[in-house]
Amino acid sequence: MLGREQLLEELLEIGLALTTERDLYALLERVLEAARRFTRAEAGTLFLREGNHLRFAVVQNDFLQRKLGTLELQQRLQAEPLRLTEPSLVGHVAQTGQLVNIADAYALGAHETRALNPRFDAASDYSTRSVLAVPLQDLTGSIVGVLELLNALDESGAIVPFEPDDEKLIRALASQAAVAIRNARLENLSFKDASTELYNRRYFDLRIDEEVKRHTRFGHPLSLVVLNIDHFKQLDADHGGAAGDEVLREVARLLLKHSRSFTIIARLDGDGFAALLANTPKAGAVTYSQRIRGVIATHPFAHGTITASFGVAGLPADAASADDLIAAAQRALNEAKRLGRNRVTAL
Repeated sequence: MLGREQLLEELLEIGLALTTERDLYALLERVLEAARRFTRAEAGTLFLREGNHLRFAVVQNDFLQRKLGTLELQQRLQAEPLRLTEPSLVGHVAQTGQLVNIADAYALGAHETRALNPRFDAASDYSTRSVLAVPLQDLTGSIVGVLELLNALDESGAIVPFEPDDEKLIRALASQAAVAIRNARLENLSFKDASTELYNRRYFDLRIDEEVKRHTRFGHPLSLVVLNIDHFKQLDADHGGAAGDEVLREVARLLLKHSRSFTIIARLDGDGFAALLANTPKAGAVTYSQRIRGVIATHPFAHGTITASFGVAGLPADAASADDLIAAAQRALNEAKRLGRNRVTAL
């Protein structure tokens, strides 16, 4: 457990990092690590709220890390967000803003409005007992996520309840996490493409650099899909710029609708789009691209059928850096065009 002086120093350092660290996930990792050290929690998760879902943004679990490895743990948890319509302790916190500190989650009765969601334990063969969960509440009062700590351990390694005296400190750490999230989301407002409301090239360049760093650190796969609308210049010439702009906006809407919430969708330039798929091997990105290609080709656009060509590349199969990954995906896209368009190519 951290001493009080160490704890104060840690809080001050995280506070300073809020003004200098551009990588949101690195900051959230640091907040969660400090919370776990202070409480001797075996595991912890920092969830981000996205509409009616909670997404596993940062996950740390010593037991499952040893059992499954980092990559498998990340893939299992990030594959599907937690719906707020499902009974869960973190869902209760996200919706009510109330702190939860429970000695034994499995002892909660069925009548409780707060209930343990057993899906995580069942999928990973884990046993959740003591739980401390606090809301991430920003300055406007909005709950942007939840910090959850699992299974406090005593000196012998036995699971014990979380100390009530720890709650104030964990709230302070949660507040710092909320500030980091709010800062990142405010910054994102300058990263949107005005026409399509997708992320722009500036944001895409920052995120692909961050995701490549995460790949280097954790070893999880990363895939990039780039696509162009087929014969877009001819569409512009035949029907005018307004029609072209509407096609771009409609393609953007289709990309968002048919992609997972944590997939980064960006407009790169003109009729060029990109999808950055974290924790996704190249084969999965090809399957995703084939599905999106079909969605676009069968969509009833106002001026007739629209198709798109796709290029797919992945780490570590095709590249070792962000620039190399972009270049590899672009080469695959060029090959798709050379082969006749309206197709997916992965080199």
